[in-house]
Amino acid sequence: MPAILPDGDPVPDDGALPGAALVGLGTRPFAFYVHVPFCVTRCGYCDFNTYTAAELGPGASRAEYADTAIEEVRLARRVLGDAELPVRTVFFGGGTPTLLPPGDLGRILAAIEAEFGLAPGAEVTTEANPESVDRRYLDGLRAAGLTRISYGMQSAREHVLATLDRTHTPGRVPQVVEWTRAAGFEHVNLDLIYGTPGEDEDDWRASLEAALAAGPDHVSAYALIVEEGTRLAARVRRGELAPPDDDAMADRYLLAEELLAAHGLHWYEISNWAAAPDARCRHNLLYWTGADWWGVGPGAHGHVGGTRWWNVKHPAAYATRLAEGRSPAHAREVLTEDDRRVERVMLELRLATGCPLALVDGPAARRAVAGGLLEPGAYENGRAVLTLRGRLLADAVVRDLLWPEG
Repeated sequence: MPAILPDGDPVPDDGALPGAALVGLGTRPFAFYVHVPFCVTRCGYCDFNTYTAAELGPGASRAEYADTAIEEVRLARRVLGDAELPVRTVFFGGGTPTLLPPGDLGRILAAIEAEFGLAPGAEVTTEANPESVDRRYLDGLRAAGLTRISYGMQSAREHVLATLDRTHTPGRVPQVVEWTRAAGFEHVNLDLIYGTPGEDEDDWRASLEAALAAGPDHVSAYALIVEEGTRLAARVRRGELAPPDDDAMADRYLLAEELLAAHGLHWYEISNWAAAPDARCRHNLLYWTGADWWGVGPGAHGHVGGTRWWNVKHPAAYATRLAEGRSPAHAREVLTEDDRRVERVMLELRLATGCPLALVDGPAARRAVAGGLLEPGAYENGRAVLTLRGRLLADAVVRDLLWPEG
């Protein structure tokens, strides 16, 4: 989440959405994202909307957070009316959601189920740091109804973890994955970061091999982004650390594709690999394919029918608004048809299924096919799908397909 919330149109105190946003409500998939903004320490690369105990200040309480989040779930029901909206996925993100007791996550999930109902086989994910859970805690999560866990592994090398200000030891990851499986979780993701200053190819290979050895059915691998305002950015600016190298990043990605595919994990989104279709993150797929979702929590974003909004950032301001019976939304925007087309291309082109060819510039698509950036079957299939080379240059490909004269 950005350090400064964007401007936008004001949101009514009752949170009411424009009438046009409610047209077709219930015909599109519906999900909940629940932001839990607490962390024990702040990682040097992170610019998410998170707070340590020292940063919270008065008016915000971890102990009361579940009750506050539940109030927003009830607000969502009032705003969305009586439409049948069985929730297909719920995602607890952060921050570190597993700093809350399992029962608190369970109560938020129960409130979502009570107000909206869960679709059969609903996916319920939480993010977790490896050091924030133990066997008993994981048993509690499973009993509360969670079905999937995503661990922030990041690296298997201690010096890389130290640069990222991560506090777990490399050996912790296989242990927590083992506990997670024993608790009855079928789906486990490991998040990795490549391109950290000081990481070489052997370090990255070791991280990939360690992740695979732990036995997840899903791996996410993200290129490090040095975000302004973070400690990492300050260290790079002072010359203490070298900035990420684009050529090295491309080599890291190619190695990830090689090793993950060799172990039966196949890409379905540029940064995500899964062992089988049912191991894919269904929640993120809803984001990438334009579904509706309600974002609960400070700084959380929601989207329904082309209207997008974002909540106030600080947990105290968030709690105060809900206690006063007001929407916690800071501002919103109504997307134009062209906005929605652009976002659709930007998101769907990242997927292995690609985006409809009709949404992009025809001559630019032909150039991309000729240049080996889009699969040659685009015209037979009517879809633009990135090749491996196209994945490495995805941002440039998207720009050319959308704004060929730019």
